Amino acid sequence: MSTEATPTDKQIANPPSRVLAASLVGTTIEFYDFYVYATAAVLVFPHLFFPQGNEQTALLASFAVFGAAMVARPVGSIVFGHLGDRYGRKATLVGALLTMGIATILIGVLPTYQAVGWVAPLLLVILRLAQGFALGGEWSGAALVATENAPEGKRAWYGTFPQLGAPLGFILANGLFLIIAAILPSDDPSRPSDAFLTWGWRIPFLFSIVMVIVGLWVRLRLVESTPFQQAQAKGTVQRLPLATVVRENWRELILGTFYMLATYVLFYLMTTFSLSFGRARTDAAVPGLGYSYTHFVMMMIVGVVFFGIFTMVSGPLADRFGRRYFLLVVTAAIIIFGLIWVPFLSGGQVSVQLWLIIGFTLMGLTFGPMGALLPELFPTAVRYTGSGISYNVSSILGAAVAPFIAVALWTYGEGSPFWVGVYLAVMGAITLTALAVGRETKDVDMHR
Repeated sequence: MSTEATPTDKQIANPPSRVLAASLVGTTIEFYDFYVYATAAVLVFPHLFFPQGNEQTALLASFAVFGAAMVARPVGSIVFGHLGDRYGRKATLVGALLTMGIATILIGVLPTYQAVGWVAPLLLVILRLAQGFALGGEWSGAALVATENAPEGKRAWYGTFPQLGAPLGFILANGLFLIIAAILPSDDPSRPSDAFLTWGWRIPFLFSIVMVIVGLWVRLRLVESTPFQQAQAKGTVQRLPLATVVRENWRELILGTFYMLATYVLFYLMTTFSLSFGRARTDAAVPGLGYSYTHFVMMMIVGVVFFGIFTMVSGPLADRFGRRYFLLVVTAAIIIFGLIWVPFLSGGQVSVQLWLIIGFTLMGLTFGPMGALLPELFPTAVRYTGSGISYNVSSILGAAVAPFIAVALWTYGEGSPFWVGVYLAVMGAITLTALAVGRETKDVDMHR
């Protein structure tokens, strides 16, 4: 039975600067690690970790390994969610950060297919699963740190700070790859240089050790959130949070999963798939836009700047108008955007750049409010588990298969992006339906 919190109960345990820094720095590091892999999955791994002969097959195999992490993410959300709901948010977040960092560093020292044969992709899959397992516990914990410590009326605003880690991680990861590619240039725009493929690609993975140290320093200074301390004091901590959330909050689990679906599909189409499509030669069997790696990534970074800006803009708007109404409007815009891909991508560079800006702007507007919306669906005792499962099961339905389906539809369309855009629109329609039948969470009591 819920107990109404007193003003003393709602006293914020962590100062705002520490809350925002801990939620932002951690997710920035986690998404940096994830994007380093995503970039390498397009640029490096098809050349080094799979048998050569068919470029499209190698790319699809690389994407399959990329998607394997999404399968591990719900497992991570269950394990870390159990720990976070039973023993606290702080220690669980430190564990997630260490797991992701160690896996990323180890990828940076892996032998290639040419050196050890099938063992190379096997090790890559194992470490990729570890990355997904860690990210499964990272996001929901960071979102809880932000929202459970937020002042009244500013939960969505605070909830955008862990979300901001996605565009910042993208810029850091791809910026470092760009610097290395500039130092080790290639004469073939469709393929990195031999030096890059030999050792240059390993630097961004190894650099993760520096970022992990910074993240640990920030997170170890946190104290436990007030709602969790209250749950411990009242004896409402659940022995088996997973069983409780499935039994008592199954509707919220389903709705939260589909709330995130369009966000995930748009996210990975605008990052992983667009990099493949943008770099593919115009005279290839399945033609693309024909840009060099450096050129197209610079265009993507311009778009990601808008991703970051509108992630922050979305918080105050969702606090003012409500999460549900705001996301209904944004999701409708995502559906329209998916149906007009061809005119944008059939034009010149200005048109393609506008496509990237619009896509990443919509990404910020839909991703930002999720940092508050998903935690608000669940009570304190199962909040880490419930929000994490919804967020990460959606990663299987959306992100795990999105690059793979997109490449298949791109091939089916013989180079046309039309069916890829339709795929985005259909996923947007599913999310729109879930939002239509859901409820507003703006005024729920996070101390319940």
